[in-house]
Amino acid sequence: MSDEMTIRLDSEEYVLRPDGAALQVGRRVGGDVTWLDTVDTGLLPERARGALERGDTGDAELLTALRGVVQAEVQRGG
Repeated sequence: MSDEMTIRLDSEEYVLRPDGAALQVGRRVGGDVTWLDTVDTGLLPERARGALERGDTGDAELLTALRGVVQAEVQRGG
């Protein structure tokens, strides 16, 4: 993954951006992105990492991992 990637999850639009060995996760609202979290890509399942590398925004493992990041943000009160 070399650039930002947009993923639609349920009714929301999220942006994934590589940051060294990490992945920044943000939510797009209108034309702006609110960055929610930065996740070490080594913590993601292997198939989710592969989907990121391929740019496969429809991969089930990647969508599940993104749901987990979003849920953690909600639980933290973000």
